[in-house]
Amino acid sequence: MIDLRSDTITQPTQGMRAAMAAATVGDDVYGEDPTVNRLEQMVAGLLGKEAALFVPSGTMGNLISVIGHCGRGDEMIVGDQAHIFLYEQGGSAALGGIHPHTVRNLPDGSLDLDEVRDAIRTTGNDHYPVSRLLALENTHNRCGGRALDVAFMGAAGDLAHEQGLQLHVDGARIWNAAVALGVSPARVVQEADSVSVCLSKGLGAPVGSLVVGGSEFVKRARRTRKLLGGGMRQAGVLAAAGIVAISEMVDRLCDDHDNARALAEGISRIDGIVIDPQVVQTDIVIFSLERDGITPAQLSAGLREQGVKLNPLSGKLLRAVTNFHVNRTDIDRVVGAFEIVLSDDAGTSAPSKAF
Repeated sequence: MIDLRSDTITQPTQGMRAAMAAATVGDDVYGEDPTVNRLEQMVAGLLGKEAALFVPSGTMGNLISVIGHCGRGDEMIVGDQAHIFLYEQGGSAALGGIHPHTVRNLPDGSLDLDEVRDAIRTTGNDHYPVSRLLALENTHNRCGGRALDVAFMGAAGDLAHEQGLQLHVDGARIWNAAVALGVSPARVVQEADSVSVCLSKGLGAPVGSLVVGGSEFVKRARRTRKLLGGGMRQAGVLAAAGIVAISEMVDRLCDDHDNARALAEGISRIDGIVIDPQVVQTDIVIFSLERDGITPAQLSAGLREQGVKLNPLSGKLLRAVTNFHVNRTDIDRVVGAFEIVLSDDAGTSAPSKAF
């Protein structure tokens, strides 16, 4: 099977497995795991921040960060298509008591900063929650993996800070953003007060994310990690794979980006598939199925019969995500599978022959 459901399906490399087996470990809750400490120092340095904290997942990393910036009843301004808002079970409200105030995401994943300014509520009116945080996502999942450029990131940070807000960046795929933009990860998040970054997507590590920011912020984050049950013991076994991931897997992300564009170009020529390949920047391809007689779920099922896994999103949309298990030959096979399933004589049922 060619699996395009997500870059989270990646499995660790042999180098990661060897590093995990040989890792020197200690109790990380006591701060005594040398491999975890090394990973945290490396990632903090790569992002130009003072400190970092290893956590089990990106969802936990975002929640820890939001709680670190906001008190109960405070407000977070966030895009209406943001992962924090749509896909994290409302954890900031359920566990942090934090009110999400949504602003529409533009097609490229950015926000209209005039709308952000209008959404900010300060301490002057007792009827309102107080805006404390602006949360951005880079790259932006639901907006097709678009990378928010440094000019927008800088302007958003300037606006937040001049209004007394902090800036958090959900950087689950910040490595993809940096590669696509041709700048360092530190430059992308230069204005951010906190960042959550993931190791287990395009970088291929089996588990783990990090919360990155100032030393005092990360000290508070460590306490919140414990509160949420995220304290791990001999976590160096996992951190060792993360060290290999950030050392060896970032530069190759351009291959995923090239493959995603090739996929977009290939399927854009098929009747019923609507996508502009020019908007594909990173490893995520979101496209629309505009064809009578077949639904996204049926297309997904037909592709699975042809040896291709990808997920419907909502409405007419589907998503494919390239990853380091998928090469250019695989992309050609995927395009061929689309052609078979959507051929005029195939109807809604695909031939049983698998690639």
